[in-house]
Amino acid sequence: QVQLVESGGGLVQPGESLRLSCAASGSTNYAITWFRQAPGKEREGVLCISKSGAMTYYGDSVKGRFTISRDNGKNTVYLQMDSLRPEDTGVYVCATDHRLTCSGTLNWPRYPSRGQGTQVTVSS
Repeated sequence: QVQLVESGGGLVQPGESLRLSCAASGSTNYAITWFRQAPGKEREGVLCISKSGAMTYYGDSVKGRFTISRDNGKNTVYLQMDSLRPEDTGVYVCATDHRLTCSGTLNWPRYPSRGQGTQVTVSS
């Protein structure tokens, strides 16, 4: 089993940056996907990183602003978010479908291991 814990959320102004962390324990080194859900909107995939570090974007709106990385020695995945916009506001959750590569599926039930989420609010 995998346990995931997010941290790093907070309140920032438009244009600022945040770095979210996803710390894994238990069986680790799976591909990790970040999802987000804004109030009143459906959950959406943001970015995924494979065990080897290959990155897959799931949203055009974050390209050029968000990046994902991992430190396998620390069992931690990072989501670096730059040039934040109000529409980036939401609860960010890291999850894994227990595969080594990014599967491309964003079907939520196929991600049995999930964190509790961390709130990101972008507002002036």
